[in-house]
Amino acid sequence: MKALVFGRTGQLAIELARRAPDRVTVEALGRDRADLTDPDACAAAIVATDADIVINAAAYTAVDQAESDRDTVRLVNAETPGAMARAAAARSIPFLHVSTDYVFDGSGTRPWAEGDPVAPLGVYGETKLAGERAVAVANGVHVILRTSWVFSAHGRNFVKTMLRVGAERDMLTVVDDQRGGPTAAADIADALWTIAAAFHGGKGQSGIFHFAGTPSVSWADFAEEIFARSSLPRKPAIKRIPTSDYPTPAKRPANSTLDGSRIKAVYGIEQPDWRVSLSDVIRELEAAG
Repeated sequence: MKALVFGRTGQLAIELARRAPDRVTVEALGRDRADLTDPDACAAAIVATDADIVINAAAYTAVDQAESDRDTVRLVNAETPGAMARAAAARSIPFLHVSTDYVFDGSGTRPWAEGDPVAPLGVYGETKLAGERAVAVANGVHVILRTSWVFSAHGRNFVKTMLRVGAERDMLTVVDDQRGGPTAAADIADALWTIAAAFHGGKGQSGIFHFAGTPSVSWADFAEEIFARSSLPRKPAIKRIPTSDYPTPAKRPANSTLDGSRIKAVYGIEQPDWRVSLSDVIRELEAAG
């Protein structure tokens, strides 16, 4: 099987390349070959490919910056995925697209299911939802995989930020009234490869699926676990604060917990224990110095 992956240096794209199964060839396209602000160029890459499956692992993910960069965000997160999906549909190639918990407003306390009402709070969520809809109406074989709180040893993410600032300070203030499932990029990659293999074997099922780490925690809980599993000689205290004490340009969902029962039923994919993956990531970071 050959996979065409949009993205090369992001957290997920790196893990897709690292964790590709045997007998899978990955062609990863960076910005030099597929500029996500150019929908036609990205569609052309799919028209020209001999790949068996297409995975869009790239997006505009700077949530706060998105509030003041609406046109670019819409291109990258909505218009380009739609163009990709239409090109893949025309070639009868399965298209796997990664989306986000930010399509929900974060109300309530129960985990969000795929069919729950969507109501994004900001530009990032709005454009990711528009991208989902553009992928769906392309009428090709597709999977939209919603996930949350992505972390890895690469790029910019909460784990790396906590370890960096935690080494410099005695106390950190961390939001305690937003809850979700931290999800390792490596686990997302494994889930996508499982889905890709199912399609390659003629057993894939199109639709929206939720995949996130378990158990659900707050950001403050997550921070404490990061330091508990690190080898920092002096670990900072965590001061738990409400979201109202940490204003940001973009609103965050208070409840980002995703229900993973559908992906388990259809693809046999379990929600991973993020604590296990966190230990792996911290080991990799500390080994790299």
